[in-house]
Amino acid sequence: MPHLTSARPRSSSTALRPGLGVPGYAHPLLAPTEWGELTHPGIPVHWVVLNVADGPGSRPDPHCLEAAGRLRNAGVRVLGRLDTRYGFRTFGELISDAHRYADWYQVDGYLLDRCPADRAELPEVRRTVATLRVIRDDPHIVLGHGTHPHPGYAEHADQLVTFAGPWSDYRWSQVAEWTAAHPPERFCHFVHGVPRPHLEEALRIARWQGAATVWFTDRTDRGGRADPWEGMPGYWDEFVSRVGTGVSE
Repeated sequence: MPHLTSARPRSSSTALRPGLGVPGYAHPLLAPTEWGELTHPGIPVHWVVLNVADGPGSRPDPHCLEAAGRLRNAGVRVLGRLDTRYGFRTFGELISDAHRYADWYQVDGYLLDRCPADRAELPEVRRTVATLRVIRDDPHIVLGHGTHPHPGYAEHADQLVTFAGPWSDYRWSQVAEWTAAHPPERFCHFVHGVPRPHLEEALRIARWQGAATVWFTDRTDRGGRADPWEGMPGYWDEFVSRVGTGVSE
């Protein structure tokens, strides 16, 4: 892609203190330890995505309500997952799901997962985000592109997920030039299949490319047959320690 260039340090990199963006654990009944860990003092969590049943579900789930409440009581943002299906879901469907999340779980914002990245889809995404900002008071909006989108998307969201994929791709990834005009707090990276010996390297790449919100895990998608985000990394304590103190020099 012509707008990509090799990674480079930013002027603010020495002060960068990343935090965790949790893409979406399994249901609290299936992952009680994972949800419980996020409420412990000192865990540097920026936000956690709540995905009840590929969205908010058809009725309120008491277990998800309890998990979301505990996180908010601990000062952690809870975001409802809205699957845009790369632009193939209708505006009405997305807003209906957003209302359910707001009414049932009092979410603090939304992750628009599988968000389109092309310029042609920008007006519809802008329309959706504008409506979400009416549904909730000052919601935190994250656009989950998983790649570098058209730069116009940065004007309409609090954060953009500019990488979501395997370590084998991430370690050779590049950053779009236009991102240098924005602070690291605007960008998120989700990487699966990161081996423990490469955890520090992954954090350095995030810092180098200017992404302040990260999620790294040694879990894999098993060739597309599994969700790598549904549980904690095997090196959870080390991950939290390294992120909480910033990336070592």
